[in-house]
Amino acid sequence: MKTLIDAASAKGVMIATAESCTGGMVAAAITDTAGSSAIFDRGFVTYTNAAKMQMLGVSDKTLAAYGAVSEQVADEMARGAITHSDAQIAVSITGIAGPGGSEHKPEGRVCFGIATADVCHTETIEFRAIGRERVRQGARDHAVALLLTAVDSVKHNN
Repeated sequence: MKTLIDAASAKGVMIATAESCTGGMVAAAITDTAGSSAIFDRGFVTYTNAAKMQMLGVSDKTLAAYGAVSEQVADEMARGAITHSDAQIAVSITGIAGPGGSEHKPEGRVCFGIATADVCHTETIEFRAIGRERVRQGARDHAVALLLTAVDSVKHNN
């Protein structure tokens, strides 16, 4: 985590998180490290669809068309975190940690968004049915890696 904090601090970048299935694990991982106040603006834990709509501006039409576990919702979550924060980079996570899932949305499917003011990239990782704790930890770690890559690609902000 220190690598992320040092990189973001060196570039003058603030980060926000928009989390569903991880319930704030990314925000906690970042803020567990000394110096995080220099780079962490805020975290949104939007576990319900209503919270996604109210706090991040996720469209009810997007939720109805694609479901909460979709790259389309991850995109709107990440963009919403940028809009509703002072961050230059935001990561979003929405998925099915388990147990459960369905044929179309299996346990272990997690969708991510990584956004700046100009662009949002989304992707889906299939962690599979490896257990709720391991899916959530894997999602947290993947989100941190996405943040580090995004920070590394930013030109100096100061």
